[in-house]
Amino acid sequence: MAYKSVMTVWDGRDESRAALDMAVALVRAQSGHLSVLCLGIDRIQPGLYYAGATPAIMTENIEIARDEAKASEASLRAILDGSDINWSCRAMVTQISGISHVVGQMARFNDLVVLAQPYGGNTGEEAATVLESAMFQGHAPVLVCPPAGGKIDGKRIVIAWNQSAEAMAAIKAALPLIRKADAVNIAIIDPGAHDEDQADPGAELSTMLARHGAKVTVSVLAKTVPRIAEVLQRHVSDTDSDLLVMGAYGHSRFRESIIGGATRDMLEDVTVPVLMAH
Repeated sequence: MAYKSVMTVWDGRDESRAALDMAVALVRAQSGHLSVLCLGIDRIQPGLYYAGATPAIMTENIEIARDEAKASEASLRAILDGSDINWSCRAMVTQISGISHVVGQMARFNDLVVLAQPYGGNTGEEAATVLESAMFQGHAPVLVCPPAGGKIDGKRIVIAWNQSAEAMAAIKAALPLIRKADAVNIAIIDPGAHDEDQADPGAELSTMLARHGAKVTVSVLAKTVPRIAEVLQRHVSDTDSDLLVMGAYGHSRFRESIIGGATRDMLEDVTVPVLMAH
């Protein structure tokens, strides 16, 4: 298994450049193909049009979005034309409400989607929608790149394991990187007293990954701080790891957007690449 079809979304921002560079490196290493989506977004909510916006205003917003998509495509071609990878580009215009369909439709035909951190900096409100669309409408794993970039060889990988279906989906999506890693650490935070593998936490997962040739260790971590994301970030730092694999949105997206959760907390402070799946 390898990532033969990789996708990213490009808008010309510095954060997007880090994600683009990571996607290019992945494609080069896996001898795959990179698909880039250049989005022009009409950010006026559709309901405002029905409330009395004039045709002139509607046309102007669409033209602005179209120019945005064309500018993104031009800047992308300036970077990738003449490169040694196989790639293609699609420039599209959509309203905010249409992002899910556009991104999801393209993501579903890719093995992996590489995106910039969706929160912080100059990130627009649509960045989180793009990520969720790739994951939920496209049913694709997402590799979130820190603003400063990162390595994609995954020499040392931490897996956040809580026995959930989401975590297992992320692990299976990460197998091409797990197989090649020098060290894979399964991190289990406060395992429950009645968990199936309480006597030997992570044993079954360790066995599964070892059959793929992974060099696996298990760490049982105490939840010494309120946020699980902070426990994982400290562990990633302590083990000098360069990739975190974890399930995404164990709670509903609405709940995490309102009161927070491990996914939202992690995405607000990405220090190493994070491979997520739902």
